[in-house]
Amino acid sequence: MKVILKKIEPYLYLTPCLLGFWIFMFFPFLKTIFLSFNITNANGEAVEFVGFDNYKELFLSSDFLNSIQITIKFVAITAIPAIIIGLILAVLANRKFKGNNVFEVMFAMPMAVSSSAAAVVWMLLFHPSIGIINYLIKAQIGWLTDEKLALFSVALVTVWLNIGLNFIFILTGLKNIPDELNESAQIDGASKILKFFRLTFPLISPTLFFVVFINMVNSFQSFAQIKLLTSGGPANSTNVIVHEIYREAFFNNRFETACAESTVLFFIIFLITLVQFGFEKKGVFYS
Repeated sequence: MKVILKKIEPYLYLTPCLLGFWIFMFFPFLKTIFLSFNITNANGEAVEFVGFDNYKELFLSSDFLNSIQITIKFVAITAIPAIIIGLILAVLANRKFKGNNVFEVMFAMPMAVSSSAAAVVWMLLFHPSIGIINYLIKAQIGWLTDEKLALFSVALVTVWLNIGLNFIFILTGLKNIPDELNESAQIDGASKILKFFRLTFPLISPTLFFVVFINMVNSFQSFAQIKLLTSGGPANSTNVIVHEIYREAFFNNRFETACAESTVLFFIIFLITLVQFGFEKKGVFYS
């Protein structure tokens, strides 16, 4: 009996964690896939199995195809700038000078602000008549009501929100580089640019890989700031996939369509993840 208890004891410690994963992750995920193959009622209960009909309807829907295009564009204009700005700020803050701790706190502050709170503040900044942005440039631009500007305006808010997280991770990676390596490169006469691309960049490549992955996933899942700032408008110009899922489920009561869209979003992120990990073997240097 004691031998059996010793064998199962580690699994007993894992049981609460596994139970939490099942209740909050695996079961909802499997339920979503199941509902995507059915017609549901107003309560989100399956009433009729229809196979892949929901997916066929989905890929014939101009709204969904448009949301995919908008999402890809949104990810590109948020993830790349947020990573580049976070990298630049981390490199600047990594220099040793008096008061650099103050700059570290300032650069990391956006991470402490929730998406909802940030959206409310930026809504005031973007206001066409009382917003400080239009006041500074002496104009009355509808940043959130113009189809050509709305997506970029929401992307700007998202970039600002993600900079803090990128900054902290990249700065941590920079601080883990041994001083001896930098001193050796300096003695050998390497310029700052050469030292960055030949020494610093390869050594922080694992951190950058992680940051790229997190930013891609976060951008695909962005919702709160889009909901509060534009609600997917104007004219669906900011209707990313997550907002399309929300609208289908809670406004149109088409839970089967929302579940199918959620499943498609999962596989999009999954495929991108596979591509990223395939690139990891070639582009990431582990010391």
